[in-house]
Amino acid sequence: MAVLRDLSENIDAIMERDPAARSRLEVVLCYPGFHALLMHRLAHGAWVRGWRLLGRLLSHVGRMLTAIEIHPGATIGRRVFIDHGCGCVIGETAEVGDDVTLYHGVTLGGTSLEKGKRHPTLGAGVIVGSGAQVLGPITVGDGARIGANAVVLKDVPAGVTMVGIPAKQVLARARDAKPEFQAYGTPSRDVPDPAAKLAEGLLAEIESLRGRIETLERGRAEGAESRPGSAAGSGDGSGTGKVAQ
Repeated sequence: MAVLRDLSENIDAIMERDPAARSRLEVVLCYPGFHALLMHRLAHGAWVRGWRLLGRLLSHVGRMLTAIEIHPGATIGRRVFIDHGCGCVIGETAEVGDDVTLYHGVTLGGTSLEKGKRHPTLGAGVIVGSGAQVLGPITVGDGARIGANAVVLKDVPAGVTMVGIPAKQVLARARDAKPEFQAYGTPSRDVPDPAAKLAEGLLAEIESLRGRIETLERGRAEGAESRPGSAAGSGDGSGTGKVAQ
């Protein structure tokens, strides 16, 4: 019964997050992300029972049918939605929390040849946009958003939005705010451009330095004018004697 409950929850999650889904039957028949998760349940069941070759074979069949590759050793939570899904890769030691949304081209990959934990862990409610690469044994906090084509190499705090290569934080969600679903993990408005922000900071620093230089030059000029003998006609009187001769 738990299996049927989980499958029903997956269908409900797809219906909730994809406005293109018109019926539960359409989801069951036409959504490769749903098929990939179904195959993964079978492959993962074989894997944890020690039937490693069978698990890999079932995973390979699922990959051929859906173009989504999920290693049978990966841990997948409840109500996960893989939208479109083509080219999505989830590595052996990856852990995907509940209510996570992944788009096509996402890689949860490893950066080490060690046998231990080498793939990322995604917290609950994470959204990873299309083409994003989350690499290494890092942790992405609950409710975080990874923008399309971002490359994430370090831990991500909960609730923030990361974009760019390498990924940098551009938005932090207020702690008391209810998380909103953001398609492809990228907010469509009110996103500051990190490059523009850096350029503005550099311009402000240049203006500050220019003001300090002008102040120093003005002070030096005033000091030179106030020194004896610097002004015209303030000599020792020798010029007057010469004129008298």
